[in-house]
Amino acid sequence: MEICQQILEQIKKYDTIIIHRHMRADPDALGSQVGLKELLQYNFPEKKIKVVGYDLPTLTWLATMDQVENDEFEGSLAIVCDTANTARIDDKRYLKAETIIKIDHHPNDEEYGDLVWIDTSSSSASEMIAIFAEENNLELSDNAAYLLTAGIIGDTGRFLYPSTSARTLRIASHLRAFDFDYAGLTRKMDTISYKIAKLQGYIYDHLEVDENGVARVLLSQEVLKQFNVTDAETAAIVGAPGRIDSVSLWGIFVEQTDGHYRVRLRSKIHPINEIAKEHDGGGHPLASGANSYSLEENEIIYQKLKNLLKN
Repeated sequence: MEICQQILEQIKKYDTIIIHRHMRADPDALGSQVGLKELLQYNFPEKKIKVVGYDLPTLTWLATMDQVENDEFEGSLAIVCDTANTARIDDKRYLKAETIIKIDHHPNDEEYGDLVWIDTSSSSASEMIAIFAEENNLELSDNAAYLLTAGIIGDTGRFLYPSTSARTLRIASHLRAFDFDYAGLTRKMDTISYKIAKLQGYIYDHLEVDENGVARVLLSQEVLKQFNVTDAETAAIVGAPGRIDSVSLWGIFVEQTDGHYRVRLRSKIHPINEIAKEHDGGGHPLASGANSYSLEENEIIYQKLKNLLKN
């Protein structure tokens, strides 16, 4: 694959490489970002390779970020993983780099970077990093395999989502051959705290479902405080409505401290990313995020979801 070779050529040119990913990291963001760092450090031990961004407390068990000084960006290569648009890139200092590479599996809604690799057929950015290693005959370390496996498991919903392809399973099988605690990883990714379990009960008790299978639930600041959970922790229950057989697509509206709503949209069959784009968001056809700035806008988004199935 020519693009993989072009990316490797750029990597070979630079002594300092700084890897970014999107804000509010998920397992694929961290898996691809830090998995790429581990891959490159293993094959190019002489290079200085660092990862930057906010350490999300719920995912520090998977990976943590490096401290990077401003002057380290001068004359460096910046690689941005798993991030469709510049507004979501964690740590804007990537702009100080000499060259920027974008590696992503989301639709290319915003073009940025000097070299761009977009593959919407990949289940995850982590799958893309594994392909990059394979195409360039780069050797994976055990830790790189661990991180990439976490990313693939995260973005495929443990291989349940339609994005899981034969290639995804082949790559996952290859990664499984490395020496890391696979059972411990999958157990950790499938474990929720007691307070999240109680919040999940609240979701089921308060879920509104229409006659066509469109569902919604609102998590106000009051509810978040009641269950002592943060917005980041609510990511653990996004898939909960989809386990109900009569639910086809759904929105979870999470009130933020400034009063606006983070809207998590999911669907089993019907694409919802165009609705997300209309409301300050975007993402995959069946898994997107948006922002709403009032209860009235929440209602508009829900009506658009309902219209998808009516039509």
